[in-house]
Amino acid sequence: MKIVHVCLGAFYPDNYSYQENMLPKFHKKRGYDVEVIASTQSFDSNGKVCYLDKTGTYQNEYDIKVTRLPYKSSSKVWKKLKRYVGTEKALEEANPDILFIHGCQFLDIDKIVNYLKKHNDVVTYVDNHADFSNSATNWISKNVLHKIIWKNCAHQIEPYVRKFYGVLPIRVEFLTDIYKLPANKCELLVMGADDDLVEKAKKTNARQYIRKKYGIKEDDFLVLTGGKIDRWKTQTLLLMKAVQKIDKEKLKLIVFGSVIQELRDQVINLVDGDKIKYIGWVDAKNSYDYFEAADLVVFPGRHSVMWEQVTGQGIPMIVKSWPGTHHVDLGGNVRFLYTDSVEEIQKEIELLISNVDDYRHMKTVAEQNGMNVFSYKKIAEKAINLSGKDNDR
Repeated sequence: MKIVHVCLGAFYPDNYSYQENMLPKFHKKRGYDVEVIASTQSFDSNGKVCYLDKTGTYQNEYDIKVTRLPYKSSSKVWKKLKRYVGTEKALEEANPDILFIHGCQFLDIDKIVNYLKKHNDVVTYVDNHADFSNSATNWISKNVLHKIIWKNCAHQIEPYVRKFYGVLPIRVEFLTDIYKLPANKCELLVMGADDDLVEKAKKTNARQYIRKKYGIKEDDFLVLTGGKIDRWKTQTLLLMKAVQKIDKEKLKLIVFGSVIQELRDQVINLVDGDKIKYIGWVDAKNSYDYFEAADLVVFPGRHSVMWEQVTGQGIPMIVKSWPGTHHVDLGGNVRFLYTDSVEEIQKEIELLISNVDDYRHMKTVAEQNGMNVFSYKKIAEKAINLSGKDNDR
């Protein structure tokens, strides 16, 4: 069976652990023929958006064939609307049995519709990564781009789609409320953690290695946070200030991630000897080792894919409460923040340090339930019903 992943709605970065990387990886590990058709949008070594110079075909790090399509034009307009050269030809050459489209927000979806009209036996799935925290953030984006252009794209492909997936509960709502897609065709397909890297971090004693590397003792209570620090995620600064104010010798904080230039001095000024360390960018795959070293992970800002990763790794978390993102709470492994304040973050961390039984309960729930829900191996099977009979060909 041939499974083709289409990543033309946004980015496709090699050597990362995004959903676009993990689903093809675990489909291939199950023994299927897998291919990716992608744009040239990617990320550089600092996690910033970039566009690759080379197009064409190559084998990626999982020995999966990747075909990078050039944009119709290098202008910002075509990169925004996503018109490509060779979409239908690439599909004809790939000859999929199953098509998994990552995001329906690209004009070349009409080329895919043309292909599906001629190949009506292809089983098609579409997912959605857009919600009101990362999309439709101004009038033009909401009322023109999403409610007209991308809605039209969604409805063009809808007759050929078996299931639309939102990767967060709020992203399922986006499909039904903004694109007006049939509710019975829309459901949740969570993002997750790479099973192989979760297991590797545990088996290689990553906890001990990372702690020794940064002078963290085994009986220290290590809080960790990671990801981009930009104008949408300034709450990381509040976390650093909160840890500064907590008078606990054993409390340590490690912060990793890229920082925009405007915030860099503020981050550096909050570094506090052995107590608070900023260690710069950490590769996505290495982040599993760092999270494995933590007693508690705190994400005080906007949702990122690391929430699901850490939940899968079985680490207790404190995260910002956002509508439609409470799915990471598996029965007590997570506490939520409701205000952007140093005081609230300080209070929540102090409560867990002071109440050992509460912390142990969080840890038990996290360890017992995390990979039952957020294993990418299981998510990949659910994504295209590999455990069922519908797709046996």
